[in-house]
Amino acid sequence: MRQVAIEALNRHLSIVGNPSALHVAGQRARRALEEAREQLAAAVGAHPTEVVFTSGGSEADSIAVVGGMRAQEAAGRSRCLVSAIEHPAVLGMTERGAETLPVTHDGAVDVERAVALVDGDVGVVSVMAVNNETGIVQPLEPIRRAARAVGAWFHTDAVQALGHVPLSFRDGGFDLMSVSAHKVGGPVGVGALAVRRSVRPGAIGLGGGQEREVRSGTGMVALAASFAAAAEQAVAELEAETLRLRGLQQRVVDLVSGCGGAVNTIRAEHAPHIVNVTFPGLRADDLLFLLDQRGVYASVGSACRAGVHQPSEVLLAMGRSADEAAATLRFSLGHTSTGADVDRLAEVLPGSVARARAANPSA
Repeated sequence: MRQVAIEALNRHLSIVGNPSALHVAGQRARRALEEAREQLAAAVGAHPTEVVFTSGGSEADSIAVVGGMRAQEAAGRSRCLVSAIEHPAVLGMTERGAETLPVTHDGAVDVERAVALVDGDVGVVSVMAVNNETGIVQPLEPIRRAARAVGAWFHTDAVQALGHVPLSFRDGGFDLMSVSAHKVGGPVGVGALAVRRSVRPGAIGLGGGQEREVRSGTGMVALAASFAAAAEQAVAELEAETLRLRGLQQRVVDLVSGCGGAVNTIRAEHAPHIVNVTFPGLRADDLLFLLDQRGVYASVGSACRAGVHQPSEVLLAMGRSADEAAATLRFSLGHTSTGADVDRLAEVLPGSVARARAANPSA
């Protein structure tokens, strides 16, 4: 967590009133919650009334696509379109009948084919801003325009975009946008869904409807304040941090290339904090374990699928083989990453790759 987020969290933990209560303690809590809402809204380019606090990005995504379709189905729309490389919180809609938008070999949604699928029966279209596994910045605008033209709601999962690439709910013209605190150095357990004022997704849970009658539950004052503080700092430092992280990212790219790794997705439209790489001749799980033993924490697939040993759905959607997907992992950078961290990776990666390849019976 960022220091400003820790300070905000600690400062607000002593506020014990329920923000929905009418007594003085409740009013004090409500004031703090609304100040956090205003601060976060400014950071993401939204109006405060458009910010709905949630328990994280997954819940925000679920409200957007499940609640969005619930409202749109009531208006006579039956189709939901989600990109094939979405986070499980969005891609799970395919189990409820959603159709997938195809992606190119480079990991970007195929705009021409996506736009061709949008018609008047579509209620919600969801395309993430930055893919969580590859770091590819997605071509949102033409797909958003196609959705708007037929009256469909456009949602973007911007969890990996906030604090890493320029982002504005207002300027992007989105109807719904998900963000999460811990991706910008805030606490785990809080996120938000920006909801355009003319849009009202259906509630997916029961309760008092505290957050615009879309999400219920006692307001999380301290978490919201901490999130807002982290987001404000991340956005303020975006330009300088992008330059710093791109330098570290390039060093990681050079390292993995020197170890025989094939970097999948470093392009101009790429966020500065993710490197996705395939190491032919090894199993990514083996390499992950060897790096972990040496204090380097990398990832295979989505972190939200930890413990599930299967090829990345994102890589498969990009046309990679099951073997290639099983040999792929990602390195992520953040505000705490330093040159010393990359130095450590340089020390341990070559030997770890060699050992992982030696341990692969099919190599």
